[in-house]
Amino acid sequence: MVQLDLVWKAALALTGLGMLFGALLAVAFRFFRVEVDPRVEELLEALPGSNCGACGLPGCEAAAEALAAGEAPPDICKAGGPDTTAAVARILGVEAETGVRRVAHIRCRGGESLSPSLAFYQGVNSCRGAMLAAGGGKSCPYGCLGLQDCADACPVNAISFGEEGVREVVIDRCTGCGICEEVCPRGLIEMVPAARRVLVRCNSRYTGKKAVSLCKVACTGCRRCEKVCPRDAIRVRDGVAYIDFERCDDCGECAAVCPTDSIQIWSTLPGHPHKGEFTVPPKARKKKASGPGHEKEGGSDSCAGEGPGED
Repeated sequence: MVQLDLVWKAALALTGLGMLFGALLAVAFRFFRVEVDPRVEELLEALPGSNCGACGLPGCEAAAEALAAGEAPPDICKAGGPDTTAAVARILGVEAETGVRRVAHIRCRGGESLSPSLAFYQGVNSCRGAMLAAGGGKSCPYGCLGLQDCADACPVNAISFGEEGVREVVIDRCTGCGICEEVCPRGLIEMVPAARRVLVRCNSRYTGKKAVSLCKVACTGCRRCEKVCPRDAIRVRDGVAYIDFERCDDCGECAAVCPTDSIQIWSTLPGHPHKGEFTVPPKARKKKASGPGHEKEGGSDSCAGEGPGED
């Protein structure tokens, strides 16, 4: 009987404590609760969820909270690109200028057979690390080392290996966030308008024989491209050609006269693993193959096709 009384007393005590703690929690919730903007959940669904930190915030949840609070612009998410910006603006009920869609372009195609290595690098799988060890071992000091910096930084896994170790961009995955451009220690990556088809695939600052002695497909700075461009859209600076995409109309004349095929034309190919490949106009054909990888010597004089990021 005594034991039964102890059980009842313990049960009553526990019940009383439970009710007391429940009341305390209710009071604390009422006075200390933080109102959550219902748009935060919607914004989280609109954001890519990669938590890459490219926006400067700890992750997508922090970005969603900043957007809902009006502390961040609708285009804060670099990894999401224009589509994410449009979705965020729609949720917030504001207008946002999405601008021209851009994709990453790697200005190098000098693989092992075209720009061979002078030494075999063993160490941290990083271009920055390799450059500290005798410059990375590649004969061209401006060429792609093909290690992990850009691939690891890409939040959407849009950078892959080419056939000879040079990095390549999987165009239909690229969101144009520009993170890879920032981490490349050799400045090889540039963000280009997705609709543009004529691109320079070299970053070498050497000219003439010096350039081709280190890479068979290097830009030699000959300026033939400048002379034939009808819109004055291409200029050689520091020994290498640059295209002004505001002026360029993708006529392909520069690619046709380039002696080393360092200027090429992107041709969209349905079903291709990278959505397309670089080509050279027929009048620029050489007697021997232009090199391994995705470069072909086909194409047409009219340079028909679509840009690297267009369907």
